[in-house]
Amino acid sequence: MSTDRPAGETAPEQEAAPGTTDARSPGEDAGAQGADVVAPDADAAAGADSGDPVAGAAGAPTAEQGAGPETGTGTAADGGDGDGAPGADGDEPAPDSSAPHPAETSGTPPKPATPAPSGNSGPATATATAPAADQTPGSAAGTGTTACVSDDGTRADSGEPAPDTSAPHPAKTNGTPPKPATPAPSGNSGPAAATAAALAAAVRAVESGERSAASFFAEAPRRTAPAAPVAKQPAPVGGPAPEVARQRTTNGAVGPSRPAAAPGDGTPITPAAPRPVVATVPGVDGVRQILAAGGAPEALAEKAAEALGERAAEALAADPWQLLGVPGVRPEQADGFARALLGAACGPADERRAQALVGWLLEQAAVAGHSALEASALRAALAQRAVPDPDDALQTAIADGAVLVFQDAIDTPGRARPAADDEEAEQPVRILLGLDRFAMAEESVADGLARLLNTFEAAGAERDTADAAEAGDDGAADEAAAAPGATAGADDVSDAPAAPDARQEDDGAGYRRPRPSAADWAAAAAAAPSPSAAELIRAAAGSGLVAHTGAEAARAEPAALIAAARALGLRAFGATHSENGRRRLAAHLTEAAPDADAADPGAAAVTVADLLSGQQGPGRDTDGALALDLLVVLDAPQLDLETAALLIESLTDGTRLVLSGDPGVLWSAGPGRLFADLLAARFCPQVASRTPDSGPIGELVSGIGIGELNQVEAPGREVVIVPVRDAREAVHRTVQLVADSVPRALGVPAEQTRVITVGHGGAAGTRALNAALKERLNPGPGRFGGFDPGDHVAYTPAPGRTLPGKVTGADAAGLRLDCDGGTVVVPREQVGAGAVRHGWALTAHQAAGMRWPAAVVVLPGDAAGGLTRAWVYTAFSRGERHLSVVQGVDQALPRAVAEVPVKERTTRLRTLLQTQSVQAAADAAAAG
Repeated sequence: MSTDRPAGETAPEQEAAPGTTDARSPGEDAGAQGADVVAPDADAAAGADSGDPVAGAAGAPTAEQGAGPETGTGTAADGGDGDGAPGADGDEPAPDSSAPHPAETSGTPPKPATPAPSGNSGPATATATAPAADQTPGSAAGTGTTACVSDDGTRADSGEPAPDTSAPHPAKTNGTPPKPATPAPSGNSGPAAATAAALAAAVRAVESGERSAASFFAEAPRRTAPAAPVAKQPAPVGGPAPEVARQRTTNGAVGPSRPAAAPGDGTPITPAAPRPVVATVPGVDGVRQILAAGGAPEALAEKAAEALGERAAEALAADPWQLLGVPGVRPEQADGFARALLGAACGPADERRAQALVGWLLEQAAVAGHSALEASALRAALAQRAVPDPDDALQTAIADGAVLVFQDAIDTPGRARPAADDEEAEQPVRILLGLDRFAMAEESVADGLARLLNTFEAAGAERDTADAAEAGDDGAADEAAAAPGATAGADDVSDAPAAPDARQEDDGAGYRRPRPSAADWAAAAAAAPSPSAAELIRAAAGSGLVAHTGAEAARAEPAALIAAARALGLRAFGATHSENGRRRLAAHLTEAAPDADAADPGAAAVTVADLLSGQQGPGRDTDGALALDLLVVLDAPQLDLETAALLIESLTDGTRLVLSGDPGVLWSAGPGRLFADLLAARFCPQVASRTPDSGPIGELVSGIGIGELNQVEAPGREVVIVPVRDAREAVHRTVQLVADSVPRALGVPAEQTRVITVGHGGAAGTRALNAALKERLNPGPGRFGGFDPGDHVAYTPAPGRTLPGKVTGADAAGLRLDCDGGTVVVPREQVGAGAVRHGWALTAHQAAGMRWPAAVVVLPGDAAGGLTRAWVYTAFSRGERHLSVVQGVDQALPRAVAEVPVKERTTRLRTLLQTQSVQAAADAAAAG
């Protein structure tokens, strides 16, 4: 991978997160997440200019039009295919948690008390319990590294503080605590029965309040020093050794395995030497003092104080590995810091090191998009970091409450799910470990979506309830409900004295929410501009939660719903991921309501960030909830868990929520895959748009969405392929396209063209492309922190959020930007921390949710390993009128489209939603 980075900038793309082969730092790209990284290309001579590339071949990037063999030797990198993680060129491979794993426990997992859903309802989540750790024989303990923290290596790319894991947290449950099942007796079920019985006893004790979840782990003996490493055992002939059954603790519960001491090894275990005491002074000065004593750059002091709190100096003196809680610090750097402070007492077996690594690995997994990790993946990652006993480290982290444990049932293809009343049936489960803040966000999203779905009353039911309340007693209520016309149409409501109350709901703060009748919604659907828009309006009329899927042309359908709802008197708004998307939605709203005279229809379009902050939209009511009746969230695939949790918690009961987006684009830059999990769980009504994108670009992208890279006719040069031999030629052709060919041939100025590439690093990454484009389009000395007035930039105010803009100047307050017509001042410290980059070229994750008149997608040869169908789909769909593809990956492009849909993420939301469905079905059956 490329090492070209500004002085003091971490090379986080070299770090592999557990559970994925790729990883990056939180500050590396759009909001530090969703980065795409390209490996460096060999320094080959740039190709000669062969004329106007736009005048070249038009059509799809087929194999015949691809470039010849790439001369570079760079390694493949991830292109941010939806994991939010770029490629890694680290020296240690990461465990791949995307591959299927065997059941994490042997025995019967806990079962929910309610019937299992039929069809594709999926597994119910069992209550949190101890992880079942596979014994890993033959893994010798490694040695710690001796690298010290350097100015270049520890610069943090993100100001996001590390989670506070100092206080223990009880193990969490997913929804209603499921009841454990009784193990079925069988010839080989001895260990399974013991495991199930122990789990059942543990769950009952936790549910009844007799014991805490952590107490079960406290029973296991804790070593004061690591045992001798286990000698490696040869793998059996013919393939890898199968996983060894887990060891059991004396009380029968499944417990993490421990490497056995070598036979006859009588070496006594000696306690570590006492660590030296480092006197510290209060505040940031004390942090600088302890950092200097450990050989770390004092520039980290403020970030360390922010991440570790007021007593950061004392914390680092007591536990030097807490330096890993500072964004951008790597384990080998924390090891060097600890070695400098502790001397001979420092070693890879130190329990403090293991605990810090557990949290750091889960944070890195979140950067890569995972909300949790399988226990086996985390154990493997700890072993790669020279932790001699990963199972003991996980057991300690769970007992201390730093990590939460979950069980997810595994659906085996071709195997029927056990019946809800079949307590004897066994179902495999996987053990997941996660940080509390992501677990809480995921559970909050599931609970919030269920609340909106369950508290909603359809139009007919609303009228029935209102009339029943007017009657004054149970008999009168029954008569009102059974009377003809109780499900009121427009005429019935106008004649009834109680009509105003029946069609409005008082929120307690003076606002009376309109209650349109079923006839009102039917009329709105009949007036919809398309059949898909009519279907969406009908779905929103009858449900509090709706999922809508479609490409760019389908965005007119949510706009039609918003316009119809506002015409019915509802406070309806649409929220997008970016300001670019907000402008496009506003145009659709204006078109959907051309006769609106009072308010500007475009005012109903907001961004998610500005809606939550109150800068746009209706504001909040007296209870702090968003003052709206219907919210449509476009670009829903870009919603990460924490933003989604905050948004859903801000909606009151009875509010309609529509999540709309293109399922083919990259997932969110942050952890989770909310939209994909919602669709997979079939938790709510779904409306799939039948409105296709038109034109050659739309035809090309539609084919990519189903795994086909087709040849398309492009009579107006809408799609142009530019073959290149190496990365230098790719940069040369890209500058030529943006600065000369596209403006001259198509009339699209350079201001309206964006370049999209796989990552920031490499010979054809965003850094190299932006440097070349600046030299051609806006040369200057970079007098304002490396920027000049007129520079196109990408500003990242928060992880996962990118604001394109242009530099207008600078003063004592900071760098001044024009971002889509609004003035933004970026403080100097943020500019120095890398929150602003040049923005002629972006990564696909940064470009998600935005479109421009022309897009140039750059695919150098060393980017082949980072390509997926989702990445290609996202990048190729950013151009409205023109798409140029600088093609240097040859056959890797069609192969990625056909064979690599997306890299999976480990999440729990789908299981949580399915558990909610099971519970709702059981409650309905009990009530009926």
